[in-house]
Order: sequence, then structure tokens, then C-alpha cells
Amino acid sequence: MKSYVKRKEAESQRYKSLRVGIQILWNMTGMVMAVIIGAIRIVTKVLKKNLEARPGKHSIDSLQKAAVLGTSH
Repeated sequence: MKSYVKRKEAESQRYKSLRVGIQILWNMTGMVMAVIIGAIRIVTKVLKKNLEARPGKHSIDSLQKAAVLGTSH
């Protein structure tokens, strides 16, 4: 399962061109944050770092719950 999460994390690198396009369109700076969550509590180290960089409080547990509920829906 960990290899699946690592593969998805690597795929998120292709969204860099999307970030650049949005920056040009809106004349603002931005970042693309990949949120890759496994249903069995597998999260990436990058997710923890990205959440710390965002303002406000974010809970990985609540993100996992939302991902599982959204998948089951």
C-alpha cells in the first residue's frame, strides 16, 4: 500500500504547470498541495509539512474521515 501512496505523490508533480497557469491568469502566487490519504492511516510526510504551511488548524484524522466517507458515498 505504501508504494501506491508514493506513486500517487510522484504523479502530483505534473500539477506544477497548473500552478503556473493559475499564477499567470490571476496574477497571484500560489501552491499546489497534494493531499494523498490512504484509508488505513497511510499519509505522506509531505502532507504533514504542507498542512503546517497552511493557515489555520488542520487535522489529518478529519481529512482521513472525509476521504473514507466520500469514497463510501
